[in-house]
Amino acid sequence: MNHRLVPPTATHWKAPAQQAGNLPAWPSYKGTSQLIGVSASGRATVYVDPTIGAAGADNARDLVNDADRVANANDAVFGTTGGPVSVIVFALGGATDGTGGADHGGCDYVSGAAIEVCASFGNSARVSALFEAELSECSMGSNLCGVSTGEALSRWCAAVIGANSLADFATAPQWVRNGMKNYVNQTAPTDQDPDSTGCGMAFLSWLRNQGFGLEKIAPAMVSLGDQGTLAQLYTTLTGQPVGKAWPTFLAAVKALPAGVTNDDPFGGATRTPHLAQFTPATVELVEKVFSAIVADVVKSKYAHERTGSVRAALTATRKSQSRPVTSGKAGSRRLRRSTKKRH
Repeated sequence: MNHRLVPPTATHWKAPAQQAGNLPAWPSYKGTSQLIGVSASGRATVYVDPTIGAAGADNARDLVNDADRVANANDAVFGTTGGPVSVIVFALGGATDGTGGADHGGCDYVSGAAIEVCASFGNSARVSALFEAELSECSMGSNLCGVSTGEALSRWCAAVIGANSLADFATAPQWVRNGMKNYVNQTAPTDQDPDSTGCGMAFLSWLRNQGFGLEKIAPAMVSLGDQGTLAQLYTTLTGQPVGKAWPTFLAAVKALPAGVTNDDPFGGATRTPHLAQFTPATVELVEKVFSAIVADVVKSKYAHERTGSVRAALTATRKSQSRPVTSGKAGSRRLRRSTKKRH
């Protein structure tokens, strides 16, 4: 069973019969797979459906050139090293503007290594973002993929690494319109419900606004697993009681001057716009050093005293690196835009 990510207006499409041959076992594509190329590292082998023409081939060539950047940024987020994958660009859902979404099989680099992404003529950034959405789920090690928390995380990975190219896939505004149900203390056992996904998107935006980057959020969520909640994530990151997560978050949502109009209502993405270019250790180091300097300035410390605080932050950061990430069961997921109507 595949759980596909598609936009709110996307429609289902039946692919033509697949040709014979030793090709990747695509989740749904049955047509002719034309090899375009392999990324420089060898981690991504990219194909295209030749029937969609030159614009589709351009998308595929651009993905060959961008795949290693995406994979390296994804590794930095999860603190792990992903495996090789195959990707095909075609008119998923009959669309050629990216709104057909993306799909893959199991949620690891073995059962989920065949990835489908929708073509986006003239806008290859959307193809890269769709690729990252599925790649991130492979890095979840069969945890989270298929539940609401994992879906929110994969979409946030796509937003950050894919330069917010999938803004039309937003679900947080729909969660608000439908009454803001509490999906902080409970995790929905599906990746296809826009309300639970939307709650997760807004919650992660809130956490990111408080200074928690994806390189901290992602490993913590994977460690909590399928049964973990956003409230438990809040406790893991902040040290605050689980019971404070929902009321504090809800109050913050209600206090937003402009309300919730997108998946990043708290502007969390603007805090670390170049995350994909740095390792998690570098991000952690910068944050700790900066915090030490600010704290000492507030206390009016002399320069030699501030130097001591910075050295202490550097030492603490070196000791805290190299945290393990756990894994669990496998699944099969598809990224799609929301089709759910208001209640």
